[in-house]
Amino acid sequence: MRIVVLSDTHIPRSAADLPAKIYDEIKRSDMVIHAGDFADEEIFEKIKGLGKEMHAVCGNMDSPGLRRRLKDKETINAGGLTIGLIHGHGAPRDIAQTARDEFGKVDAVIFGHSHATMNVNKDGVLLFNPGSPTDTIFAKEKTYGILEITNGKITGKIIKL
Repeated sequence: MRIVVLSDTHIPRSAADLPAKIYDEIKRSDMVIHAGDFADEEIFEKIKGLGKEMHAVCGNMDSPGLRRRLKDKETINAGGLTIGLIHGHGAPRDIAQTARDEFGKVDAVIFGHSHATMNVNKDGVLLFNPGSPTDTIFAKEKTYGILEITNGKITGKIIKL
């Protein structure tokens, strides 16, 4: 199973649209996961309209309309594994642990908020932040993520744009 992971897209504030490369990745993937801060409902609807299974949570910069539609956190079953999904909050230095603490037994936790990428296995749990594909305010590069689930194992990859 191949999953495109996005967060902190901030459209239309940071960009008019996602880079074309991400749409190509979505076409080749089984699922899309977005860890919040779409900013506007239009990009949410555009990604959802691509016809892939999609899971998303709201972030602190999302519109009131998205906040009404999306949960703060979600637990996803994908490829036989359990993934916790949350935008995250608080200080960037503590965000991975703060996000992890929101979930019980999971195989991975996906979060955003800090715009800083993370792809670390800690105590048997993948902690994964894809960064932002449109904004470099808190990061040096624009990025997104790919998760692959094979034979009951999950691996992450950060893709630089």
